[in-house]
Amino acid sequence: MVLDGFDLVVLGAVIPTLLKSHELGFDPVGATLAATISLVGVGLGALFIAPLSDRFGRRRLLIACVAWFSVFTLAVVIAPNVALFSGFRLLAGLGLGACLPAALAYMADYAKAGSGASNTTRTMTGYHVGAVATAFLALLVIPNWRVMFIVGGVAGLVLVPFLWAKLPESLPSAASPAAEPAPATGSALDAGDTAAAPVSPAAAANAQAAAANAQAAKAEKLGYRSLLQKPYPLVALGIAVASFMGLLLVYGLNTWLPTLMAEAGYSLSSSLTLLLVLNLGAVAGLVLAGWLADRHGAKRVVLLWFGVSAVLLAVLSVKMQNEILLNAAVFVTGVFVFSAQVLVYAWVSQIFPAHLRGTALGFSAGVGRLGAILGPAVTGTLVALGIAYPWGFYVFAAAAVLAVLALVAVPHVVQGRKDA
Repeated sequence: MVLDGFDLVVLGAVIPTLLKSHELGFDPVGATLAATISLVGVGLGALFIAPLSDRFGRRRLLIACVAWFSVFTLAVVIAPNVALFSGFRLLAGLGLGACLPAALAYMADYAKAGSGASNTTRTMTGYHVGAVATAFLALLVIPNWRVMFIVGGVAGLVLVPFLWAKLPESLPSAASPAAEPAPATGSALDAGDTAAAPVSPAAAANAQAAAANAQAAKAEKLGYRSLLQKPYPLVALGIAVASFMGLLLVYGLNTWLPTLMAEAGYSLSSSLTLLLVLNLGAVAGLVLAGWLADRHGAKRVVLLWFGVSAVLLAVLSVKMQNEILLNAAVFVTGVFVFSAQVLVYAWVSQIFPAHLRGTALGFSAGVGRLGAILGPAVTGTLVALGIAYPWGFYVFAAAAVLAVLALVAVPHVVQGRKDA
């Protein structure tokens, strides 16, 4: 997750320098291309590679994807132009995109009852620790932008042998549906149950074998078709829209916040500091949001978090002369905006059974990455037109409102569980 946090921030940290120097031929159009195509790779990895963890286990997939991401992150250093810079970022994203859903599915596999949200948010603190470390690194090394990618690539390669040696295998229930009881799909199914007559041990064994065979048959059909089966379609749609809007906010802010603040009249060093402050707020928000979600329900907390985010993002459109007030506003915005998206992942982990968890998280993250693509692209367009400040913040606030509306439509009861 630290590597994912690095990738989240690194372009936002280096783009102002590349635009100012025009190195590799960068201009606003080239910067928007690089930011967009990087996220295309991450989205494709989440949609098409992450679900493989439900078939083949989390461990091998994570190790392979971290190694792949690291190699192509290092390749960015030798890129001679914008096209190859963007191409290497696309390839790196393919590996990285599968890591977040597989890692969160891993944590949900092992989480104790009643601790799923806090386990998810604690895991995701690594995401923003990586973002904070990357923003801090940028303050030290920019304008030498190549050092940023060297550090990220080397860190991933160093991590691989530790993953190989220490990462446990997936729990059997996550690796094979045959090892997991069929989940209930709501009270409508439960209502048809009647008291069963006593059966012999042989009959019970036969029934258990038949159930296992039925689940094994379902294993061959694992994938996105499973999300089209009742009761999942409405749930998947609502969560997809919320993920789309949530990652639009996360990536839009991390990619363009320094540029937006520079356009508002703040200095470049101050703008990079605000990126650091934003992600420090995210770490604090993750701890608080997970704790509240486990006690009051993920849905209730995520609705509150997106609603408050909308208000705070609109407030950032106001120019603040007091530096302490500005940093406080950005910190509190980070508390709510970034943990709102993570709460969506926590909710997905609770709603879907273990043998579909990787698929559901991959779907949520993959569709969300489309929002991550749109956020930097729209904001980049506003930058090119010279109207990014304050309209960029208004667009972000509207996205948070749409996330609230989408999640309100998701039913409270799925698989017989209540998540009010």
